[in-house]
Amino acid sequence: MSLYKFLTCVAVLWIALPAPVGAAIHEAHVGGGMVMGSINNGVASFKGIPFAAPPIGPLRWKPPQPVIPWDGIKRTDSFGLPCAQKPGHENQSSEDCLFLNVWTEAANPAERRPVMVWIHGGGFNWGATRSSTFDGSRFAEQGVVLVSVAYRLGVFGFLAHPQLSRESGKGSGAYGLQDQIAALKWVQQNISQFGGDPARVTIFGESSGGVSVSLLAAAPAARGLFHRAISQSGGAFNRGQLPSLNVAEATGQRFLQELGAADIEAARSISVDRLIEAMSGSSKFAPPIGGDIVRASNVELYRAGQFNDTPILIGFNSDDRDGIPASPTSVAFEEQFRSLPPECGTLGKAVVAGYPHGTDAAASRAFKDLKRDAGFGWQSWTWAHAHARKGKGAVYLYYFDVRSPKWPDGAPHGAEVLYVFANLGAEALPEDIKVSDLMHRYWINFASTGDPSGPGLPHWPAFDERAETAMIFDQTPSARPLPHADRIGTFDRYLACVNSRTTE
Repeated sequence: MSLYKFLTCVAVLWIALPAPVGAAIHEAHVGGGMVMGSINNGVASFKGIPFAAPPIGPLRWKPPQPVIPWDGIKRTDSFGLPCAQKPGHENQSSEDCLFLNVWTEAANPAERRPVMVWIHGGGFNWGATRSSTFDGSRFAEQGVVLVSVAYRLGVFGFLAHPQLSRESGKGSGAYGLQDQIAALKWVQQNISQFGGDPARVTIFGESSGGVSVSLLAAAPAARGLFHRAISQSGGAFNRGQLPSLNVAEATGQRFLQELGAADIEAARSISVDRLIEAMSGSSKFAPPIGGDIVRASNVELYRAGQFNDTPILIGFNSDDRDGIPASPTSVAFEEQFRSLPPECGTLGKAVVAGYPHGTDAAASRAFKDLKRDAGFGWQSWTWAHAHARKGKGAVYLYYFDVRSPKWPDGAPHGAEVLYVFANLGAEALPEDIKVSDLMHRYWINFASTGDPSGPGLPHWPAFDERAETAMIFDQTPSARPLPHADRIGTFDRYLACVNSRTTE
């Protein structure tokens, strides 16, 4: 045998050898074939595992289809491209994007570790799993099998159209959510190969990822696919937050007409780049209410007790908001309540009175606080009350209020994600590391048992409608009454009044 052939055989045998005893799983057989990951500091990562067929050509605007099998061992040591989206957030993206990633430290499939499935945010129109913020190594080091999933975005994930609704017989426009459900089915079928327990799956996400968690929590198609749910600054309880199927179909019709597409068949032949370009204006897409995935609004479904009843952990940040007017003034703050139904005027005045706004500087702060309370705060508050009233699973509420010279007004939208993933970096301050370690452990405990509390941690009581206690994450974390719960309650009564008048 020649030296070249000998070395080749040795190399092949070395690749085929099993990992040393005690080493993390680095090969697994999943739906589609064998995958090989990479190991770094004892943690195995598998990046870019396909969980469905590429949703391209005739599969555009179709539910995710079974993955296409491959021969041999697929190397999964690099992320797939992010799902197609307008430029600015990701420099490269692709319509062929239905991949997921796994981090594990398990040495064999029988370990049955808790599983956490991360759903990224991005307003349903951008985002990716490959951000270093979402690296799952720290979770894996603490005994979790961490999975992050991609899903179709924008026009690719949420275009509704009458022709598409007729084609499916079940509505249209929820393809991104169907991708998430397909990924959860993949987890049920394959995660044991990575040492994960398919009976202990927690879904968690932030912003539109948190909204996705909220929608999956009420979707019959997701029932049994997860056992706990965490939503960070997300929720889908605000009437008008998501379009009805009829409105979304009309929007989809206009969008394709502007592109000159005579029908869906023609639209499926439009290039990805052209669709992204058309989407780069003011067009934004989101899952519509209607069809078999999002059957009705979360408010209606929870009121009827029609949701997937699991323990939930939800909350928001102290400076969670989506902007304020360019020139906030005291007068402008009051004006925003004067064009709504006069029958709700007393409640509107009560809302205004809850936010000091006597000067323009105070009005600027009032706008910020109202944006937070009426948006993300109200979502978490409403969800907590609705679940506590109708569900058997416990509710755990939090309020993230870490401040710094960079964040003097409070923690902005998304600030908590680095803390949850324990990926603060080498320059993190000791007080930030303390909060991050605490949150990281709470999230893992919740994924393991359904209760975030544990030895050595401040007790986190389940939410009670009367006490309205939340875990406050600041420089001295502890369970305390939710800040400004009274203001959120006043806004809730005002919103109920406005909604009742606008539906009459």
